[in-house]
Amino acid sequence: MSIISVEHLSKIYPVAVKQPGLKGTINHFFHRVYREIKAVKDISFTIDEGEIVGFLGPNGAGKTTTLKMLTGLIHPSDGQVRVAGYTPFRRQGQFLQKMSLVMGQKQQLLWDLPALDSLRINAAIYNISDRIFQERLEELSTMLSLGDKLTQPVRKLSLGERMKAELLAALIHHPQVLFLDEPTLGLDVNAQVAVRDFLRQYNQRYGATILLTSHYMGDITALCKRVLLIHQGQLMYDGSLDELLEKFAPCREIKVELAYLEDETGLSRFGKIESIEGQEVRFLVPREKLTTTVSQILAQLKVLDLSISEPPIEEVIGELFKTGTVINS
Repeated sequence: MSIISVEHLSKIYPVAVKQPGLKGTINHFFHRVYREIKAVKDISFTIDEGEIVGFLGPNGAGKTTTLKMLTGLIHPSDGQVRVAGYTPFRRQGQFLQKMSLVMGQKQQLLWDLPALDSLRINAAIYNISDRIFQERLEELSTMLSLGDKLTQPVRKLSLGERMKAELLAALIHHPQVLFLDEPTLGLDVNAQVAVRDFLRQYNQRYGATILLTSHYMGDITALCKRVLLIHQGQLMYDGSLDELLEKFAPCREIKVELAYLEDETGLSRFGKIESIEGQEVRFLVPREKLTTTVSQILAQLKVLDLSISEPPIEEVIGELFKTGTVINS
C-alpha cells in the first residue's frame, strides 16, 4: 500500500534578473524582470509503507526542493502530493504527527541546553504523556547508544552524538514517514555506520517508511534496495539498485599490483584502463571476457596482487548523470 504518492510534481521559482551598473539598478527597481528556474519538472512516483528508498542526484538536482514539498515546507507549482493520506502543504496537525524531517546541515536542538530539554519540548508539542515519553526516550537512547549524553549541553556533544540526538528528537513522536536529507553529512566512518544501523533497526521494528538523500553511497547501498535518480529536476530512474548496476555496469573491475609498470599502451590490450597509481592498475573488462582476461594478465605480466570487483556505484551513477538520459526501469 502506497504511503507516499507523487503525481506530475513541479516547482518553478521566479528569480529577478538585474543588469549591472546604475542603470541596471534603476531598471531593476522600477521595471523588475523575472526568469523562471524549474527546480523540479513533472516527476511522479509512489513509495509503499515500510520501504527505505534512496533519493540521489547531484547538487542542485532538485532533491531538497522535492523533500520540502513532500513535508509541506513549500507549495508545489503543479501536481499533487499525498503523504500518509494528507496533502503536505496544508500542514494539518494529524499530518505533522505522522512524519518527520531531518536535515544533516540543520539542527532543531537548542545549542546551549541539554538535548533532554529540547526533547521534553518536542514531547509537549506532540502531546506525548510523561509515561510514553520516558518509555520512548529509554528505548531510542538505548538504540542510539546515547547513554548520559542527553544531559550534556548540545554544544559539548561531538558531531556524531549531535546527529544521533537530532534523530531521537525527530522520532520521539514515532512518525510513520521519515524524510532524511544528508543525515550522515560530515560524520566519521564509525558514526556513519552507527546511524545506518539505527535506521535499519528502526525501520524493521516499527515499519517506518524512509526516504533518504545522501552523497555517501555507503548509506544507500547499506539501507536501500530501491533508488530514485533525479537530475536537473527530472526523474531519471526509479527502480532496483541491483538492476541499475546490472544494466549500466556491464563490466567488472580488475585491480592489479605489478612488480614493474609496463608502457600504458601495452597495458591497454587487457581492457579499458581506469587509473594507474604507482604500480597499481585498474582495468574495466566486460563480464563475458573476465576469465580470459585474468588468465592473460597472470600469464603475461609480473603480478604481485590481483582482485576483481564491481565498479564503484558512485562512478556508475555519476556517468548516468553526465548523460542525463531518462531511464525506464
